[in-house]
Amino acid sequence: MKILLINWQDRKNPFSGGAEIHIHEIFGRIAKWGNKVTFLCSSFEGAKEKECVDGMNVIRRGKRCDFNFHVPSVTQMLSRNNYDIVIDNINKIPFFTPLYVKTPILAIAYHFFGSVIYQETNPLSASYVYFSEMLVPKIYKKVVFSVLSESTKHDLKGIPEKNIHVISPAISPEFIPSPEKKSEKPLIVHIGRIKKYKRLDVLLYAMKEIIEQIPDARLIVAGTGNYSPYLIRLSKKLGLENYVDFTGFVSEEKKIEFLQSAAVLVNPSSKEGWGITSIEANACGTPVIASNSPGLRDSVIDGQTGFLVKHGNAEELSHRIIQVLRNNVLRDTLSKNAIEWASQFSWDNAAQKTLKLIQNIVAKKLS
Repeated sequence: MKILLINWQDRKNPFSGGAEIHIHEIFGRIAKWGNKVTFLCSSFEGAKEKECVDGMNVIRRGKRCDFNFHVPSVTQMLSRNNYDIVIDNINKIPFFTPLYVKTPILAIAYHFFGSVIYQETNPLSASYVYFSEMLVPKIYKKVVFSVLSESTKHDLKGIPEKNIHVISPAISPEFIPSPEKKSEKPLIVHIGRIKKYKRLDVLLYAMKEIIEQIPDARLIVAGTGNYSPYLIRLSKKLGLENYVDFTGFVSEEKKIEFLQSAAVLVNPSSKEGWGITSIEANACGTPVIASNSPGLRDSVIDGQTGFLVKHGNAEELSHRIIQVLRNNVLRDTLSKNAIEWASQFSWDNAAQKTLKLIQNIVAKKLS
């Protein structure tokens, strides 16, 4: 089968995140199973125009700021290769492929910002994203969707329910418990892109309360993003510079090490497609405390693999973190439940479900 995959970026892009992990894990396997996958994405400094990554033929055009304007013309040019299906990954600004693609389409939606985008950027840019998302139900009405969670399925108002399939992501086998690596000091970890809507300011305010009660607690914030400078200034303002370590980008190996050594992973984001780091942490035996937000409430089982707290409530967040740090019995119970929960998620299984869905879409078109 010949597949054209379209996404803003590939995993080599410095701005790649959970969506790119998902794409490469799923379609890398689909390519390995004998299918020809062409991956169209944006370029970045130092990137090759064409290369093979994870068995996929990656073609880079444009930049992250204007890639969506290149997609229609490049897609039509590539369509001469007679692809069986186009995979349209909807993440922020949609590509609106139904307007110019004649072959079958599978849309993969990670999450929709909705009004949350106004927390992230200026009103003009936010409105661009917001109203682009509002067009999805109209333009993609006849398209089949694959989504990561029930929360994103709920956001797809206007798309027939029969056209929406929930296929949960998974984690790599390298994420395993390592009790001997647990930090002697109470260690709190956050891993992910540093964006305003992720609300790490709430975690810093919670950290101030945590330090007052548990002075040897430490926080690691791993990742990059344009909100880092503000958070670093806020950390100093709150007197946390000796308690919080902003590491910047970390390798996958270092990420696993952090998750294995942490007592708890914290994610105070206002919205996620799923919260893949929650499952990665759970697989390492680390409980998760997260906002009761779309996506995160799908990946965290409240009271079993961690806790969900009211979004934006630093007091409740600090209370739950302190509870987990102080109560060894509770933490051990959450850890055991977390490992069992994470064991259910397999990339092979997710890729097989995705390939089956693709085959069904193509077969329906041919019948």
